[in-house]
Amino acid sequence: MKKIFQDSPLRDVFGVLPRAARASSLAALVGVMAGTASAFFLVALDLATETRLVHPWLLGLLPVAGFAVGWLYLRLGASVEAGNNLLIDEIHDPRRVVPLRMAPLVLFGTVVTHLVGGSAGREGTAVQMGGALADQLTHVFRLSGEQRRVLLMSGIAAGFASVFGTPLAGAVFGLEVLAIGRLRYDALLPCVVAALVGDAVTRAWGVHHTAYTIAPGAFAASMSITGALSAAVAGVLCGLVGMAFAQATHATSAFMKRRIAYAPLRPFAGGLLVAVAATVLGTPQYLGLGIPTIVDAFHTSLPWYDFLGKAAFTVVTLGSGFKGGEVTPLFYIGATLGNALSHVLALPAAVLAGVGFVAVFAGAANTPIASTLMAIEIFGPQIGGYAAIACVLAYLCSGHTGIYRAQRVGHGKHGAVPEGARLGELPAWRKTLKASARPTDDTHRP
Repeated sequence: MKKIFQDSPLRDVFGVLPRAARASSLAALVGVMAGTASAFFLVALDLATETRLVHPWLLGLLPVAGFAVGWLYLRLGASVEAGNNLLIDEIHDPRRVVPLRMAPLVLFGTVVTHLVGGSAGREGTAVQMGGALADQLTHVFRLSGEQRRVLLMSGIAAGFASVFGTPLAGAVFGLEVLAIGRLRYDALLPCVVAALVGDAVTRAWGVHHTAYTIAPGAFAASMSITGALSAAVAGVLCGLVGMAFAQATHATSAFMKRRIAYAPLRPFAGGLLVAVAATVLGTPQYLGLGIPTIVDAFHTSLPWYDFLGKAAFTVVTLGSGFKGGEVTPLFYIGATLGNALSHVLALPAAVLAGVGFVAVFAGAANTPIASTLMAIEIFGPQIGGYAAIACVLAYLCSGHTGIYRAQRVGHGKHGAVPEGARLGELPAWRKTLKASARPTDDTHRP
């Protein structure tokens, strides 16, 4: 009888259940911590935004605040300055537990950025808080390297899910963001548990998320060929915009580091440029999260160039060293781009705004599945087909670039790309490849 049990598939089932229960319990604990942190962060962020709107003169303090945050990170945050990229690197190549200071530093830096009018998001902050808090359990429960990887992925999933109120998208984001073209299903259950608990805890604290709505009448009874083609065109353009945004942000950061040696002066200079531009151009809508404009994109016609304005302000803000995320600005860029495309594509403005909302993010973050799920969770199942088409094409058309330079190439999108390489390493690889392919002077000699 014992031998029969050992050879039976039931042995595997009874073997995996205890491990799954333990991993789920830890993931639930991570969800509680990340959800609570996100609730506090969202309340603080709302308060900072309301304060700035009541006191517009705070924009004048943007350079000073940038210097202060830069100095704080120089003195206390050098080990955690890489942010999301540090978490991704630790999952791929574990070295040491992420310092707990990452959570309060990024929380403070992001709230200050929004208090004085910087154009930034919030996903990076929630993800970093979730990952840093989760990693503190490594020593407490004496986790192995593999268990730690799963725990960090759970922290990322819980942070993303709780800050946006999208648990399914958050769970998949924790898996999908690590490598292009490859998912780790061994962490699927913990990520799902952490995301669901994180979202539930944030809501239990009384925090509500912005409602983006598309009227049911905007959707046809079934998807048409013209509608699908319109979503495809929008997806291609969103992918190109996402790629341009990522490259511009990285280029601005590199430029600042080359030109300004003292780190705190970089956000000072960037803050000065943003403050002057917003004042001279009279464009307060490009500051902060920009949620009112995102909401308007679903209900009214907006200037076609709004997506360019928000992109420029965000690139300077984040590229110069301010703290915050990229995702909410990407939502803004995508929604307003979709709104503008409604004048030339055969889909209603609200539907295209919803498609753009997720597709630019899909291209810039290389997360088409999470982005599609997010569209369904926020806008309803009717948008699923359009969102899937647009997100997949945006992902393919954004190339091997992205806002997270620590992402690995699991399976290249197209062409020969070294598997396992970080996205941040690919430019140097391409230069080396071109140099090796360039003919030498000896080649032309008789």
